[in-house]
Amino acid sequence: MRYFLTGTDTDVGKTIACAWVMLHSPARYWKPVQAGLDETDETVIRALTGAGDERFVPTTYSLPDPLSPHEAAKRAGVQIDMEKFKPPDDRDPLIVEGAGGLMVPLNETSLVIDLIQKLGFPAILVCRTALGTINHSLLSLEALRARDIPVAGVILTGQGAPHNRAAIEDYGKTRVIGHIPHLDMVTGEALKAIPPERDLLSL
Repeated sequence: MRYFLTGTDTDVGKTIACAWVMLHSPARYWKPVQAGLDETDETVIRALTGAGDERFVPTTYSLPDPLSPHEAAKRAGVQIDMEKFKPPDDRDPLIVEGAGGLMVPLNETSLVIDLIQKLGFPAILVCRTALGTINHSLLSLEALRARDIPVAGVILTGQGAPHNRAAIEDYGKTRVIGHIPHLDMVTGEALKAIPPERDLLSL
């Protein structure tokens, strides 16, 4: 179980979805590029899961400004080198969280989708349930498959919308592995109470 968790856009709930995966599996967490250090995604996940250091792989690039990675790196005087992205050598379960969507630039020539392709892990796509999600989801699925990146499944976030779910599954030829509804307060207990719809260890 080694997956790259990406999304149709920024703020679709990738970090919450990663915490949800960790609460329902022994997966470790890796955020290769963190842009914005006031409250990092790893900090959020630690608070939600209570996981210790052993379940976190060090971030490769930590950039101060909450911007697209290529711009945050430029402002920090850093050049993001794709060759420095190296997952742990062990075969422990791992969830890798991307930055924004698939076409977010990492440097002058490489996008997040290039990093997914380089690592060789199947992708999990996080999609909103709201209006517009069908288009965004299908375009993202098409982009992944155009690169021969396997799609392990989709995690939906937001209020239930059965017609949108059905369209993503049918037209996107994929499966929903979990649905995280809107939560008035996001806590580890609330996420733990949401069961996966598929066995996360054998997608």
